[in-house]
Amino acid sequence: MPFGTRPGLLPRVAVAAAAALALTACGGGDDADKADKGGEPGAAAGAFPVTVEHKYGSTTITAQPKKVVTLGLSDQDAVLALGVKPVGAVDWFKEQPYGKWPWAKDLWGSTPPQVVGERDEYNMEKIAALKPDLIIAQYSGMKKEQYDTLSKIAKVVAQPKGAEDYQATWQVMTKQIGKALGKDAESDKLVAGIDARFKAVRDKHPEWKGKTVTVGEPYEPGKFSAFSPKDPKVIFLSEMGFTTPEAYRTALGKENVADLSSERLDVMEADRTVWLGNSETEAAMKADPLYQKTKVYQEKRDLFLPYDNPDVGAALSFNTVLSIPYAIDQVVPKLEAIK
Repeated sequence: MPFGTRPGLLPRVAVAAAAALALTACGGGDDADKADKGGEPGAAAGAFPVTVEHKYGSTTITAQPKKVVTLGLSDQDAVLALGVKPVGAVDWFKEQPYGKWPWAKDLWGSTPPQVVGERDEYNMEKIAALKPDLIIAQYSGMKKEQYDTLSKIAKVVAQPKGAEDYQATWQVMTKQIGKALGKDAESDKLVAGIDARFKAVRDKHPEWKGKTVTVGEPYEPGKFSAFSPKDPKVIFLSEMGFTTPEAYRTALGKENVADLSSERLDVMEADRTVWLGNSETEAAMKADPLYQKTKVYQEKRDLFLPYDNPDVGAALSFNTVLSIPYAIDQVVPKLEAIK
């Protein structure tokens, strides 16, 4: 399976053991106070204090954050779009030094963040050494013990309340981030702009309304992953008018990802079946005798989207205010080509 495509696959760290070292590294408040006091462009100083509710309670931010660490897999995109460069972020697709993605490359410029973890495994010492005043973890699987440890380092806005991990909408996560940064108006404007892009697609393709779609990823011969209807990749297509079949929803339940064998390819039958991966996984899937028996394959209603060259699969996985316009430009023509 291509590395980094699915969230939360690595083992959790033993955060309690790291707490003492992290807090030691976090010392030296005077130095932190000497950090950039110029603020970030567009921030509304009068917005503070703000209180943001999340999975583990609520966090009150009393002043405009100066140094931000993002721990959600794609959180950095919304932060960047709001004019703030995170000083630390986690690695997901091995995209160091964060200059890979075409939708974010220019915003990072020559100052990439410190890599402070991999997916949901955080390096507490590195985070503390950056002396952040705000830690954001929206598209994440952060555990309560991790939240408790990080809260001793800085203010933490954990994943949105009321949503399963990795299943909050991009709109909710963007607005949570905007509120935490004192940029409600800016985040609302970003969300409205993307909503308008999706509406334009729906208006152009009313025939897609109600058509079913499934999204999966082959990761070895005879095995594949199916993604929840609430996963960003599926949400992306839903906002173009597509819906998901009942059998698919039943197979996923509350899980974000279901690992299935070729014997369960019936779950993926839909008006459009989208597969993410690379040339090798695409070739393996098309060579699978069981896949060759599916209607979606025989009727050429499947769509294979690569993670690289172009990075459209990654853009769907991120599904952020930065990556969505890029993904729309890449995916819509491919969907239009399927009759």
